[in-house]
Amino acid sequence: MLRFTLLGPVEMVVDGAPLTGIAPRHRAVLAYLLLNAGRVIGIERLIDAMWGYDRPDTARSQIHASITAIRKVLRGAGAVRLLETRAGGYIAQPAPGQVDAQEFTELVAAGELRRALDLWSGEALEDVHAHYVTGVRELWNDRRLSAYERLVEGELAAGRHGDLLDELAAQVAANPLREKLNGHLVLALHRAGRQPDALAAARAYRTALADEQGLDPGHAFTEMERAVLADDPALRLAGAATAASQPASRSTFLPYDIPDFSGRTAELQRLADEHHTDNGPAVVTIDGMAGIGKTTLVVHVAHRLAARYPDGRLFIDLQAHTAGREPIDAAAALETLLRQLGVPADRIPVAPAERSALWRAELADRRVLAVLDNALDSEHVRPLLPGRSGTLVLITSRRRLVDLDGAQALSVDVLGEADAAELFERIVGERAHQEPEAVREVLRLCGHLPLAIRISAARLQHRPRWTVSYLAGRLRDHRRLLDGVSAAFALSYEQLHEDGQRMFRLLGLVPGRDIDVCGAAALAGIREDEAEELLEGLLDAHMLLQLEPGRYTFHDLLREHARSLAEDDGAVMRLLTYYLHRSRVAMDRLFPYTVGQREGIPQPAAPIAPIRDAAEAIAWLDAERSNIIATAVHGPEICLGMLALAMRPYLDRHAHHDDALTLHTLALRRSRALGDPDVQARALTDLARTYWRLGEYERAEEHAHQALDACEEAGERARALLTLGNVALRRGRDTQAEQHLKQALDLTRIGADTWGEANVLGVLALLLDRAGRPEEARRHLDLALALHRKVGDPAGEAAILDHLGVVLRRQGELAQARIRHEQAAAVYRALGDTADEAAALNGLAEAAGDPARAVEEHTAALALADLTRNRPERARAHDGLARAHLALGHAEQACEHGRLALGLYGELGVPEAEKVRDFLESAGESARQSHAQSVGS
Repeated sequence: MLRFTLLGPVEMVVDGAPLTGIAPRHRAVLAYLLLNAGRVIGIERLIDAMWGYDRPDTARSQIHASITAIRKVLRGAGAVRLLETRAGGYIAQPAPGQVDAQEFTELVAAGELRRALDLWSGEALEDVHAHYVTGVRELWNDRRLSAYERLVEGELAAGRHGDLLDELAAQVAANPLREKLNGHLVLALHRAGRQPDALAAARAYRTALADEQGLDPGHAFTEMERAVLADDPALRLAGAATAASQPASRSTFLPYDIPDFSGRTAELQRLADEHHTDNGPAVVTIDGMAGIGKTTLVVHVAHRLAARYPDGRLFIDLQAHTAGREPIDAAAALETLLRQLGVPADRIPVAPAERSALWRAELADRRVLAVLDNALDSEHVRPLLPGRSGTLVLITSRRRLVDLDGAQALSVDVLGEADAAELFERIVGERAHQEPEAVREVLRLCGHLPLAIRISAARLQHRPRWTVSYLAGRLRDHRRLLDGVSAAFALSYEQLHEDGQRMFRLLGLVPGRDIDVCGAAALAGIREDEAEELLEGLLDAHMLLQLEPGRYTFHDLLREHARSLAEDDGAVMRLLTYYLHRSRVAMDRLFPYTVGQREGIPQPAAPIAPIRDAAEAIAWLDAERSNIIATAVHGPEICLGMLALAMRPYLDRHAHHDDALTLHTLALRRSRALGDPDVQARALTDLARTYWRLGEYERAEEHAHQALDACEEAGERARALLTLGNVALRRGRDTQAEQHLKQALDLTRIGADTWGEANVLGVLALLLDRAGRPEEARRHLDLALALHRKVGDPAGEAAILDHLGVVLRRQGELAQARIRHEQAAAVYRALGDTADEAAALNGLAEAAGDPARAVEEHTAALALADLTRNRPERARAHDGLARAHLALGHAEQACEHGRLALGLYGELGVPEAEKVRDFLESAGESARQSHAQSVGS
């Protein structure tokens, strides 16, 4: 059996034997993924966890190497699927009992403290080093000590103080400022008849605390010290035994604990911990959307904690969200709870305030667990809270009870993938194991909502001829799912204010995944402060989710419910218009040198919130890009040409080529339907450039020629000709390239387009250099650099620096070439221009003069090119890696990269393909000779 240990040295153990040969960095990555089991962890988050702000340039490649190494070990252990790649990163999915930290949490929640503590073999993550380790180690060591303190508490109550003394003294020596530990030691010594030692231990703690932190002990410790000094009888076990010998009321009113309860490990741990308090009752609110499983969770944890509350386990459904019922008022609820405690009816007063006072008095000397289920709001439950007592109160509500003073809040989310699958499988049985992919599809359609999963699984359970795939097919019609959960959603909707109901309905029309306050204000046609108040109200009612600050979204099933209620009063048109004008504001901030291109976009009818700087512009565009595209695709067919015009520099510069193709294709289709030649030509030009960036040269040429046929405007014709020149240059058609580029240059100068002129000069310089005219190329590049600086285009400067590096390398000036490529890469990196950074890194590697360094830099370039689907730079990186590996004597790796480069060059239709084919023949011969020599030796 494979097992992972994190509570001590980080190890993989197979059948009791630790696996060796796993590097410390790889173990650090593995430990982080296991600590976050069941959650997708992105590569940026992994990099931050490993290095924080001090990340090396090779951080991304190191993470990839760690993942590869971990997978190799997992394959050897027969656990291939434990670590999977997802769209957003990586996810570890260990089985129950495979990770000691998870087992520790479960055992502590179950009260099996000694077994939990026996899992530890040292400090948490003892032998790994990474940025995240210190904080995590402190957290887990604190959990260990908390569990030990609870264990000692039970042992002392059972009279086993003598057995504890040596172990307890050692723990205090290791943690001298831990007040509860010191208190337990003082009590154990006192009960063992060692009063002087107990008082000495108390003084030692008091002195250490004052010296280290300048503080005095807390009230509980001070009282114990006083009681030890006075030899207070209350500290003796005899009194406790006498009290224990008297029968206590054991009223239990908890509902049935379902046997198929699944998951919620973290929530169970949190709720199990909340009952420990020295200063009065513990009150915990559990909130979440309809169908999330709040009551199921609370009933389950109440049963697990029941033994710790011998004086009563109470339950009342306050019916705030029960169909056809009015919420139970506080007075009626108090009567029910008092009766459950065993208070005779004739002792229960009529006045609500008197009932509340009696409730607090009855609880004062008892340890009671009370579940207040289905509360409306804070005012609903405030009269039901106890005074000073050993009571734990668990409250569930669909609203966040943010104004309930002193309460601890726990918001319940949908089930994780593993927990959702476990719930489905427990209900359905064997059929779930036979169709794992179909199970995942059903869970996705259910949005991992427990109520929807239970309804769907129950349907399958009672239909033995259905398969899971058949069920998934039926659920793709969301109306079938809504039939089961809409009643729960409808109750939450009906309790909203009228304005909240309207906002909920309108949000159901939004084509994108989420929205911010400004977008919601535009959608509803109201002020931003009004929109924020409504959104926050929906969030508190769990009708919306907030996955990141300031952004609001739906659970998938709630989205369908909202959509089923909605009628569009022009809301989506208002939202699309807002996106257009806000995009223009962002582009003017990011690309001020292209403001003139957007002059045709009309000014907004209402003011648009300003964007302070480039960072805010990028943040807004990154957050809204997918929403803007979705609204363009699914919204009204208005202003698409203007939206494409506004968005094009951002989509191009940040390599969002799929979105660019979608938006420009929509603009082209709409312009043809309306007979608008200007928008048509612009869309064709933008499509041509996008296809060129993707390395789809034939499509790029096709759309550029169509643009020239459709357009008379000088600026767009110059852009189309520049694309044709770029394609011809890449394909080795130099005469044709020169013709296109010179025509483009003339048009930019006629139109006084300084920025366009600089772009054409930079490409023309590469052509001149290849023609053996390097001095002329340098003059073009110097002029282009000056023009880009004049208009203020840092990305244009970077492109010229990169071109200059290419020219210098061909002239043999490697050191100067590397300086230019490094400058270009730094600018691209600062701008977030990943696609062009890949080109600069490839140039840097080509000027390395050292094959080992070239391998490192080409590898970095390849990672960025893969990320942005930049086929030309991927081919270039593989080509460079092939040659660098051959120079290092790695013939097999050289051939592998060479074949990949040949395939890509072949797809691009560029002359480099023939050069790589020749290279592969010579590299293959080297590989054969190397193999023959190794066999002969």
